[in-house]
Formats: sequence, C-alpha cells, structure tokens
Amino acid sequence: MPEPAPASSPGLAEIDVYSPDAYEDGVPHAAFARLRREAPVHRHPDPQVPDGFWAVTRHADVVAVSRRPELYSSYERLCLLPESDGESLDTQRMMMLNMDPPEHSRLRNIVNRGFTPRTTLSLEGKVTEACERIVSAAIEEGSGDFVTMCAAELPLVVIADLMGVPQEDRHRLFHWSNKLVGADDPDLGEGPQASAGVQMEMFAYADRLGAEKRACPVDDIVSKLVQPDRDGNELTALEFDLFFMMLAVAGNETTRNAISGGMLALIEHPEQWERLREDPAGLARTAADEIVRWVSPVNAFRRTAVRDTELGGRKIAAGDKVVVYYSSANRDEEVFADPQVFDIARDPNPMLGFGGGGPHFCLGRHLAQLELEIMFTTLATKVSRVEQLAPARRMRSNFLNGVKDMPVRFVPA
Repeated sequence: MPEPAPASSPGLAEIDVYSPDAYEDGVPHAAFARLRREAPVHRHPDPQVPDGFWAVTRHADVVAVSRRPELYSSYERLCLLPESDGESLDTQRMMMLNMDPPEHSRLRNIVNRGFTPRTTLSLEGKVTEACERIVSAAIEEGSGDFVTMCAAELPLVVIADLMGVPQEDRHRLFHWSNKLVGADDPDLGEGPQASAGVQMEMFAYADRLGAEKRACPVDDIVSKLVQPDRDGNELTALEFDLFFMMLAVAGNETTRNAISGGMLALIEHPEQWERLREDPAGLARTAADEIVRWVSPVNAFRRTAVRDTELGGRKIAAGDKVVVYYSSANRDEEVFADPQVFDIARDPNPMLGFGGGGPHFCLGRHLAQLELEIMFTTLATKVSRVEQLAPARRMRSNFLNGVKDMPVRFVPA
C-alpha cells in the first residue's frame, strides 16, 4: 500500500512534475523547490501505475539511488519514465542503459574503448575546427534558428566522426533521434508505430555500417564495437544495434540541449555573457559546468526498488517505481549557494547533470564538456552578442529539457 503524504505537507496532491505539459514553459522549479522543502521523497500520481511513484528531488537522495544499483534497478522496469511491457521490455533490457551490474559492467567495458581520455583529447582539434566553421557560418548568415545553426550541428559533426558515420549522413542521426526522444511533442512525435519504424531504420543502417567496419576497421567507435576484445568478448547483432541507437541519440540530443539552453541562459543573463566575453579562456570550464547544472539536459531517470528499503525517511517497498530528478537536485539549496542564480564562475559545482555517480555515470561526460567549452569560447570570441528575435520553443517532454527552436541574430565582435 502507498504511504500517505506526511501530515506536515498538506496540498502536495496538486503538484505535477510528471506530465510533459508541466515542462512546456520550462522546468517547474517552484514545484520542485516545494517538494525538496516539504516532501523530498514524495508519492506522486502516475497515469500508468495505480500506486504512483516516488519522486526523489534532493541532491543527496538522487546520489544515494544512483549509487545503489543492487537496491534500485535499471533492468527491472527500465530507466525511462513510461511503462514498457512484453517484447518491448525484453528488447530494451538488452541496452546498456537498462542494465545492472555485472552485465552492465561487461558492456560498459567494451564501449569504454571508444571513450578513453586519449580519444577525447584527440578530438580537441576537430571540435575546435568544427566550432570555428559553425560560428563563422552563423555570423555570415546573420540570423536564423540557433538550435539548427549551432547547437545541433556541433554534436552531430562530432558524434558522426567518433562513430565512423559519414558526415553526409549526420543529419539522418538528427532526424532519427528527434523522432525517438520527441514522442510526446506534437511537432516531433508521430506515435508508437512511427517510433518503431525509426528504430528499424536505425538498426538497418547500423548493420550496414557495422559490416563495412568489420571488413575494413579504422579508428572509430563502431570499428571497436564490432571487433572482439582481448578476452574474445563481442556484442551480439542486437546489442550492437542498441548501442548504435543509444550513442547516436545520447551523443547529440543532450549536448545540443545544453548548448541551446546555455545560450538562452546567457541571453537572459547578459552580465554573465559579458563576463564570458572578457575572459573566455579562464571561464570556459566553469561556464560549461554551470550551463549543465542550470539546463539539466536530462530531467529524470527511473529506477525500480528490488527489495524493501528506506529513503529520505520514507519506506520504499520492493517493486516501487522511483524517479530521480536531476533538474531538482541541481537546484538543491542544501548543496548550492544561491542555486537560483546563474553564475558561470561557480566553483565548486557538484552538479548532477551527468548523473549521480554509480555505474550509469555519463559515458561521454568529458567529450560533452569539451564540446561546451570550445563552442562557448568560440562564440564569446567571435560574437559581440546573440539577440533573441522570438521566444524559444521548448520540447514537450518530461525526460529531456530541450529547446526546439530559438530565432536569433548574431552580432559579430
């Protein structure tokens, strides 16, 4: 039986941080602040689960759930917020994102080969070159949609290069990932059947690319994934397809949303933009971290309790749905001084934008930080200001905090 809300927190039933509608105007920070104050582990209604789920909103509790996969499973009911059943559940369990150790560790060790510090460092020149070209083209164009001109283009170029996808095919990744993560958005989603069709298209493409790399391996992630490791371990065909889909989506969606959300934050806080322009080399690293904290590109992930436990003073039963909210943890007043202030020099900054630690800590964290640092350094160096021409339109999603489009004018330095 679900526990009633604590007597000290009347009226919490009116709070909704689950519906995608709650995010159309941005993250509902006021609702999250109230939950952190009054019921940091809160029994929240769920349209698919009669007993609802536990909304976990404090930094310490999000970290506790993230670092205890033996208590809070990704595998049992997957890590995305909606419920899955039958064949879909069985297939998605084969994706690394939805695994628990030790099976998760086996796959993570295989894919880690493509995300070593040396690999990331080797990309610095390519990222710098891409940023120079992208920002110069945007300045020459003068105005347009910041998302497609800058925010989407950089991670597409990088992830295509990293995975070994021909650059002429990179916009296919953009199209596929938009359709998959925008299922709840009226402009992007086309229903479950369309999503299944997109997955099949991606799998067919991955199979062709994998066959090419197996026959003629080069220095990219796909070549590494289709070769056995030192112990002879290799991915099955479906594991490879799921890996390809996960990397293609995660490699461009989250960084794109951080860049577009970061630029919006800098437009809305012009004094921070001027600070960055005055010292881009000195502030790029802390600015990248603060942008990820402020934007929280991934809003939430789901876990399932595998046995009775306790969290934040609440009794969690085996089988309970538990949702950790990074966008709330990143504004926790107990952890961050003035968390509602956007401060590009914030240091230390223990934000959870790349996860709360544990086995599912973001595989591409260093690459994402590199892309953010170089993109905003390039913008701050080459652009005097970015003027917003119309309100940014946000994705209707309770999973990703995304900007769909943001018309701007680029004023050159």
